[in-house]
Amino acid sequence: MVGQLLTSVAIIGGGPGGLGAAIALSQLSFLQVTLYEKNPEPREAGAGISLSTNAWKVLDLLGVSDGVKGGSKSNTHQSIIKHPENSEAQSRGAIRARRTRLQSALLAKVPEGIIQYGKKLIMLEDLPTSGTRLVFEDQTETIADIVVGADGLHSIIRRTLFQGHELLFTGNSAFRVLVPKSSLAHIPEITSTTSWWWGKDGHVYLSDVDDETEFDDPLFEITVRSYCEPHVSGKTVFWGIPATNEKVGSRVEKFDQRLRDAVGAVPEGEWKEFATFAGPRLDRITGWKKVALIGDASHPLSGAFGSGATFAMEDGWILARALELTQNAAHPVEKALEIFEEIRSPYYLRMYRHLDENKAKMQQVQNENEDFNVILQSKIDTFLYGDKDFIYKNDIEEVWANYILSIGSATKKGIQAKPDLRETPAQVGIEVSSA
Repeated sequence: MVGQLLTSVAIIGGGPGGLGAAIALSQLSFLQVTLYEKNPEPREAGAGISLSTNAWKVLDLLGVSDGVKGGSKSNTHQSIIKHPENSEAQSRGAIRARRTRLQSALLAKVPEGIIQYGKKLIMLEDLPTSGTRLVFEDQTETIADIVVGADGLHSIIRRTLFQGHELLFTGNSAFRVLVPKSSLAHIPEITSTTSWWWGKDGHVYLSDVDDETEFDDPLFEITVRSYCEPHVSGKTVFWGIPATNEKVGSRVEKFDQRLRDAVGAVPEGEWKEFATFAGPRLDRITGWKKVALIGDASHPLSGAFGSGATFAMEDGWILARALELTQNAAHPVEKALEIFEEIRSPYYLRMYRHLDENKAKMQQVQNENEDFNVILQSKIDTFLYGDKDFIYKNDIEEVWANYILSIGSATKKGIQAKPDLRETPAQVGIEVSSA
């Protein structure tokens, strides 16, 4: 790219998706990358985060795997309230880690000077000539050739691209906390496994989030998920706000005494509440031929698969590969976004179809059964089983390699679907290694 202007990239949002995109995109010498984060300093809301095979694949590609450690989820337990005979152990082949561990590992790999803090985006404008104008709350503005919307579920970028797209409260809230494991040691069996405890109006999730070899007193996660919460306005970001012990305790009154004791052992002021929202699926995750949505901004799924951070990092890595591939093509940004759309949009649509199928199955069970235990067991089976390998065992490097192979096959057959990509055949052979 000697003698040519660099292509400017503005990433909005400094969560795992934005940081992952910053790492992947900053490795391309023809891009000038800036990440804009609304908070005045690095901040990660939440408690633990699950990392499965798909996560390790993309973390390896980003070079951050060694910085992320957590508690093993190989010993996992499911329990229905008052019916321990229906319990079942499942191997997950994953870890649960502090969200801050992932955040720190990613931050450490972002080149110095790329992140600008205190930059809350309030408006973006499609410029008719080229680029996108971005205006921030502090009255500063910039123009970028490419915008990456990594600004989460309540994305202003998605709202701008898709007028009328509205999020609705699901009726679910998650109350989360991390506590020293020693503070729960007096409660039998509570800290011995990763476990889900299921009830009619919610469930409780318990898990290690630390590698016990690292800490004298590792942290332990408690998440109380309630399905019957009062309405919360979609205009209110009800995320990570303090919750009282009394409020959380009222959500587990019908659960096993051990769970009530565990919730009661949390010091006052430690609980945080996270209300969940969801919205209609998007037909496209790009816009204006220069804006790409990644992570929760592109698929308002309300945390249905517990792998949102991984999805976002996969998005950023694929976007980098697409831009790398098309850098010498005519209209390189437009072509790259077409490739990004072609690879990632069907992946999210497949998740929606999976949710639709599960919902239909559960509705059928409820229509055919009045026994609460049968209904709840069906819900657990749906949660545990079904074909979710396309998510948790996804190899994003292999996905890209297969895409490159498909280009080669199309070229050999004389298919004209992607003629501009054939301008760089040597690059295709160099840039992609087999999975």
